[in-house]
Amino acid sequence: MNRIDRLRRLSALLPVPGRLPALRTPVPDHGAVVVVTGASSGIGEATALRAARDGHRLVLVARREEVLDDVAARCRRAGAVAAVVEPTDVSDDAAVAVMLDRVAVEVGEIDAVLHCAGEVTYGRVEEATAETFDQVLASNLSGSANVARHAVRQFRGRRQGVLVLVGSLLGYVAIPEMTPYVVSKWGLRALARQLVIENHDLPDLHVCHVSPGSVDTPIYDKALDAAGGVNQPPPPTITPEAVAEVVVRQLRHPVTEAQTAWSNHALIWAFRGLPAVWDAAVGPIFAKVSRKAG
Repeated sequence: MNRIDRLRRLSALLPVPGRLPALRTPVPDHGAVVVVTGASSGIGEATALRAARDGHRLVLVARREEVLDDVAARCRRAGAVAAVVEPTDVSDDAAVAVMLDRVAVEVGEIDAVLHCAGEVTYGRVEEATAETFDQVLASNLSGSANVARHAVRQFRGRRQGVLVLVGSLLGYVAIPEMTPYVVSKWGLRALARQLVIENHDLPDLHVCHVSPGSVDTPIYDKALDAAGGVNQPPPPTITPEAVAEVVVRQLRHPVTEAQTAWSNHALIWAFRGLPAVWDAAVGPIFAKVSRKAG
């Protein structure tokens, strides 16, 4: 059995199916042009700082320029060859297109895009307004499609590149009172899988879907909340830095799907293998662990 056959057999045993790891480093170890969206806080900020330690040329994307300036300064101190800011709303397709084209001209051909931008909402379907539903889908799903559309266009022109889409455990399981967010993350996982298939003809173009579980970030404090509660990440939680390690790892060892903790696999198994138990238990458990005491 040759090396490829052994790798394929190993991949068949993985808990979540995915493309084989790349057999060579798809981007330079140092000095790559790496775009990080959602870089103003949480997972995106941690990802930018982690990529900076590898000496890459970073482009930091989010809506708040003043916050990005601070993150860029810290990235430069952490070891980034360069760190520039590009204030952009990823839900604006035209703005994303202009931004990525400008980066390719002014910073250099883009080696990787690490898409970490996202928004959370709470509330039952009948409680969430149409505006809230649309806002979450625009940020999490349409925004991801906008980034992917223009990043992949550039990557196909070069016949190489890495696009990492940060999804969620909630792209695999269902929970109550977060329907817009869950729908957006299931859709994001479908988008990532479609991109893998559509770009299978280019072995050096990689699309990766990274799924954090519960992460302790400011996203919960900023959540749109039709339910009127005070939110917190349910246990077991991990840090943004732990997620950033998995995201940045894709630059060297890209895989189609990556979970950030083994607890994700256990919860996915319970959702798929014990659906009746899950449906009965998830509501009371989620209400207890996801709301801070008043």
